[in-house]
Amino acid sequence: MATVTIWNEYRHERENDEVAAVYPDGIHATIADFLEGDHQVITATLDEPKHGLTSDVLEETDVLLWWGHTAHDEVEDEIVDRVQERVLEGMGLLVLHSGHYSKIFKRLMGTTCSLQWREDDGLERLWVVDPGHPIADGLDECIELPETEMYGEPFDVPEPDRLVFTSWFEGGEVFRSGCCYRRGSGRIFYFRPGHETIPIYENEDVQRVIRNAVEWATPTEGAPRTFGERD
Repeated sequence: MATVTIWNEYRHERENDEVAAVYPDGIHATIADFLEGDHQVITATLDEPKHGLTSDVLEETDVLLWWGHTAHDEVEDEIVDRVQERVLEGMGLLVLHSGHYSKIFKRLMGTTCSLQWREDDGLERLWVVDPGHPIADGLDECIELPETEMYGEPFDVPEPDRLVFTSWFEGGEVFRSGCCYRRGSGRIFYFRPGHETIPIYENEDVQRVIRNAVEWATPTEGAPRTFGERD
């Protein structure tokens, strides 16, 4: 059983009544609800000591989920260093929605991770463009979200190793919404849906994607890696 840590800024839910009505116990709690049972789940939030990501927690974590929005700059660089080290060692990382602007995702991508956006609550179709990928297992040809926030190209990230989803929006925009990367021994998946005022994490297909992505990103035993001078 993998150990999954769900990190959430957890500011909107405590400060905004509209968000609290959708996620009264926090986005992290909603995600934990559908991952528990299959995984050992830990939650961590920004305002905890060390943002809840102590050395012991990260050492225990197989896959880390990251949701942040308005307080990216408040994440201590020491913690970012620690998360990056664990990813390079093999810990999986799932970056959700506005986590694209997080320090850790920008660090691992080496780019600004900037994009276009619009809060219009319009229709989105996430088309499965890599149906053979494990993250797309059990899905139809697209996921339709009747209300969503638009993210549009250009998206300033490196070319994904694999692109699983491409989004189309009512305004005509498109976006690379499911991007797979590998950094060191760790697998990284960026998944776009998840605006805080819309109950997207209650959507069964979105939950399926996240469950599949956790399985995909969980580290597996492989041949040992050694570095340095050989005898």
